[in-house]
Amino acid sequence: MGNLYGYIRVSTREQNEDRQLIAMREMGVPLSNIYLDKQSGKDFDRPQYKKLLRKLKKDDLLYIKSIDRLGRNYEEIQNQWRVLTKEKVVDICVIDMPLLDTRRGKDLLGTFLSDIVLQVLSFVSENERTTIRQRQAEGIAAAKAKGVKFGRVPKPLPDEFHNAYQCWKRGEITGSEAARECGLPRSTFIYRAEIYEKSTLS
Repeated sequence: MGNLYGYIRVSTREQNEDRQLIAMREMGVPLSNIYLDKQSGKDFDRPQYKKLLRKLKKDDLLYIKSIDRLGRNYEEIQNQWRVLTKEKVVDICVIDMPLLDTRRGKDLLGTFLSDIVLQVLSFVSENERTTIRQRQAEGIAAAKAKGVKFGRVPKPLPDEFHNAYQCWKRGEITGSEAARECGLPRSTFIYRAEIYEKSTLS
């Protein structure tokens, strides 16, 4: 038997990886052999995963907590599973799904069952990701319909803005001169002037 490795992934830097770390330690994976990425599972362009791939050798055993920690893209999970088991010739154990342990059932039936389970879980994982994105989009659309504003709150207009704007509109000064009076870049002055104009007309 080769070395034990563990792969951990959390989607954001704010998410906690402790549960996955505890599971790896319970499996006896040395801390130096645990690779952690803090980014989305939409693809496999992840620095620590790539580093792990280079490290893995034939007969090593890779632990992951659940299939969605490996990734959330159906086709890519399938491809990476094939790379790991066929090209790298390593075993994989998905801790939360004992059926996905390539050390067991290496006969035709065992391989067939593992493939079916992998396909189902990969599909569920990607479908869940798609559903989350759809809910987020629907939530943002609903909030916008209620008048909720997104993005940074604009800074208050300078005290000199109104007078500078009026002089600029009357053609008494240029946009650059009006911007200087307000202490703003010309592009910012023009942008804020457009918003100001719409708000006074509405």
